[in-house]
Amino acid sequence: MAKSTYKVGRSAKTGKFTTVKKAQQNKSTHVVETMKKPKK
Repeated sequence: MAKSTYKVGRSAKTGKFTTVKKAQQNKSTHVVETMKKPKK
């Protein structure tokens, strides 16, 4: 069964999406969020 969630990186200052790798490197200014995949 496939995963029903995925991770995204987001800037805590602007709210713009970034890569998960960049968010993990800059923990003071970025957040890694877990998002649910939309159901079909």
